[in-house]
Amino acid sequence: MASIKIERLNHAFQEEISMILMREVKDENIKFVTITGVETTSDLSFSKVYYTVLDESKKEKTKEALEKASSFIRTKLAERVEIRHTPELKFIYDTSIDYGNHIEKIIEEIKQKEKKD
Repeated sequence: MASIKIERLNHAFQEEISMILMREVKDENIKFVTITGVETTSDLSFSKVYYTVLDESKKEKTKEALEKASSFIRTKLAERVEIRHTPELKFIYDTSIDYGNHIEKIIEEIKQKEKKD
């Protein structure tokens, strides 16, 4: 279980990374990215930053753009969040929304079959 300090940092990182992406990163492939969560290791060396994109067709370009911009984002994050060592950022596409949509689709199909019977 993550400590309260880690949970607070995760929340602060999520908010600040979202603001950095929205206001300071110039790459157009990153403009419509939503940060859905952050998980930081207990030793504060790594942070997994989970994201989704509006346009599914740009998923791969967005991943490449985020990886290129990660050092810039990390530098800006260090300026905004007071912490001795800013963790290395690893961007991971969040599949939970896709999974939820898939489950919802299955439930709808079941309901349609029940109506026909």
